[in-house]
This record gives sequence, structure tokens and C-alpha cells, in this order.
Amino acid sequence: MRPMAQDTARPLRPVHVIAGLDLADGGPSYSVPRLCEALAAAGAEPVLLSVVAERNQSCDTSHRGYPDRRFAQDLAHVPGLRVLRRSVAFCAALKETAATADVVHDHGLWLLPNLQAGWAAAAAGKPFVVSPRGMLSSPALAFSHARKRAFWKLLQGPVVRCASCIHATSGQEYDELRAFGLRHPIAVIPNGIDVPDLVLEPLAAAGDKRVVLFLGRLHPKKGIELLLQAWAKVEPGHSGWQLFLIGSGEEWYVRELQALSRNLDLGRVSFGGATYGAAKWDVFRAADLFVLPSLNENFGLTAAEALAAATPVIATTGTPWSRLEDEGCGWWVEPTPYALAAALTAAMAMPRPALREMGLKGREWMLRDFSWNRVAQDMANVYAWLVGRAEPPASIRLE
Repeated sequence: MRPMAQDTARPLRPVHVIAGLDLADGGPSYSVPRLCEALAAAGAEPVLLSVVAERNQSCDTSHRGYPDRRFAQDLAHVPGLRVLRRSVAFCAALKETAATADVVHDHGLWLLPNLQAGWAAAAAGKPFVVSPRGMLSSPALAFSHARKRAFWKLLQGPVVRCASCIHATSGQEYDELRAFGLRHPIAVIPNGIDVPDLVLEPLAAAGDKRVVLFLGRLHPKKGIELLLQAWAKVEPGHSGWQLFLIGSGEEWYVRELQALSRNLDLGRVSFGGATYGAAKWDVFRAADLFVLPSLNENFGLTAAEALAAATPVIATTGTPWSRLEDEGCGWWVEPTPYALAAALTAAMAMPRPALREMGLKGREWMLRDFSWNRVAQDMANVYAWLVGRAEPPASIRLE
């Protein structure tokens, strides 16, 4: 049943819920607050609720034009239970905020705040939107499969099935959600991307060193082993090139990657810790080429960031970046060492001016199709439809 029409003159009031906003959590720690900021700039009145990491303290801010409320965990001192991110204060604030909100929008799965978002929406009688953020893809479900299967059957599945709408960040994620069995209306709306100032170093001053970059979370789903195996095939014939792996991850996994690099006898591979803010953009700009070798990505924010910095991209078919080749700014290949090596060989054979031209095409693509203004308006249109203010927007797929 469609909800009753509401006062169209009043700003929309979505409440956004995410379990945590730690930088180490990857893309959603950037994209969810940025979505709220863009919605506020478009005239909505969003509220963002989350639970802080481990023993950090609660805090409330509104410097981006919307309330950003982060609550302390109750069981942060209990190693086996703190992963659930339980917070009585968060739960109370969510219930209170949902009562006056138009829509409850949850980002992510598998943690207690993600369940509480659905329960609060149902209790308040409000439309419920779920953004799985890639967590229902086959590769993602393969990690801790038995635990996730039980959790889905008992808790997460009933919450998601009550959603009014599912949000996918790409056509690829849409296909994965349908394959998983979800029959909801699905809004296909990408993440937005902030495009930094264009800073181009004179080609004559670039020197002889050339850089292939991976930047992001060091996690098994990112396919970094494939990249190292591909690099072993191309490194001997490209003496002026170096591979930088920039990011943080579980210590055991970082050690495994470093051991693989030694076992492959790679001489020009460097590991560096996570970098953020202006320093991150400097790293993107300094690279000749960015590689995203992931087994699966619902969006792949770092590929968009590389393009925004005018750096061409090699991405795998496990990511939704099939238009790289159509836009003339990169390569889209199978997630195998051989396909990655072939793309690396082709890219590394190109002179700097040609790679720069590809990067500039990618930057123009980001400016054209991934502005936060456009993303916010598309999301606001979904909310307006859910509360009865508008017809289904173009982003909604019902089939």
C-alpha cells in the first residue's frame, strides 16, 4: 500500500544509520556522511546515527549541515561482544529520531545497529531503506559463511525483507541482489565523488620513476595476491616502474602479502600505511596508473577517486567499472594474474602524455556523472516516492 501523501512543502527528514564510521571500514565511512551532507545542501534535514569504535566516547557534531551523532559502545571492554556495537544510548536516540523522521535508511548489514534500524522503522511505521553496501555479493558472503547464514535466517533476513526499498550503488550490485533473491524495488544510485583541484606536474619534471598504485583496504577480497602475481610477470621487463601498495589491514594478512612478495622475488614493491585527506590525493596524483584487482566491489570508491585525480585505472570485472574502456580512461579485465599482467603491459608501454590524456578523460567522466548534487537529488526523489510525494523515480527498478 502506498503511504498517504504528506506536506510537500516541508523538508524531507531521513534518518541514516550505519554501525560505525571508522576510516578503516573503507568506503562507507566517506560516502554515507558525504551523502548526508549533500542531502542537507539540497534542502533535506538528514540525521546520521552510528556507534563509535571500541572505547571511544560519544560525540555530537553538526558542522556539515546535519546532526552527526555517534554513541559509545556498552560492551567495548568485552572482546567477544564489542564486535556487535551494542549501545543503549544509540538505540534510544534511534527510536526517538525515527518517530519524527520520514524515512529510516540503513547502511550495511550483520551488526546490531543494522537490525535496530529496521526495528525502529517498523515500530514508527516509517518506510525503511537498506543499502547493503556490497555485503550480499557471493564473495562477501563467502567470508564467515556459516555465521552469516545463521544470522540471516534468524535476524538479518527478516529485517531486510521488511524493507520498502533496497539501494544498490551499481548495476552489478543490482544483479547480485536479484540473484540473492531480493524482490524489492531497487534504487540504483551510485556513490558520489568529490573531484579535487586539478594539479598536473609538468611532464618534463616527472623524472624516470613510474608508479603503479593500489590504495585501499588490504583485505582478501581486494585481490592483491592477483596483482602481486601479475606484477611478477611484468616487473622484469619494466625496470623504471614500481608498485606501491598503500593501505592498512589485519596484521596477519599484511604479513601474508609481504611474504608472497618475497616468495615471488619482487624487487620493486613497496608497502605503505593508510593515508587520508590531502595526502591521499597527492598519492593518487603521483601515480601513473591505478589498479583495483578486487574479486568483488559494489562500487569501488578508490577507482573513482583515482579517476577524479586524473589517473587512469585498471579494474577487474569483479568491479562495476565496465565503462572504463568506453570512456577511454582505463582497462576492465578478468580478475586473473594473466589478464592483469596483459593490461599492465599495455598501460606501461604507453608514454606519459597518452596516460595523462586517459586520466583527464576519467576526470571529466567523474565530473559529469558522479556529482554529489546529482546523487543527493536522486536519493531525495526515492524518499519522496516512498512517502507518497512523487511517482517512482527513474532510478527505481521494479523488475
